[in-house]
Amino acid sequence: MRASGSFLNAVTALSKTDLTRLRKPCVEGDVLTTVRVVGDSMLPVLRPGDCLLVRRGAPVREGDLVVARRPHGLIVKRAFRRTGEGWWLESDNQRAPGRRDSWDFGSVPESEIVGRVVLRYWPRIAFRLAVPRLRAR
Repeated sequence: MRASGSFLNAVTALSKTDLTRLRKPCVEGDVLTTVRVVGDSMLPVLRPGDCLLVRRGAPVREGDLVVARRPHGLIVKRAFRRTGEGWWLESDNQRAPGRRDSWDFGSVPESEIVGRVVLRYWPRIAFRLAVPRLRAR
């Protein structure tokens, strides 16, 4: 998955532009960035059209979703494990057409990790509240 240039950037395997930064710091020194998912490589967790909030420079742990810079563009992947060369990043859906991850290009250096995904904010999560049924008398 890579990014394309708009306010909410697409994260696909085919485009070539960088993330757009939001101008609001979250915490002193932290900057939040938004990305929009395109492609099926992170199904079922992320779907095409999902909008994500990314904390730039956030510490990464195994299992986190991260955005990384690659020569072919930006990708969003799962941080699988730390290696001597950096992070091994994998797609959740290995059968997705056009999938590109560490199986194709090896470990990603720590300096190429843009940030950690902290929130999917669109589409909104549907909450279903249990509403008691009223019975007619």
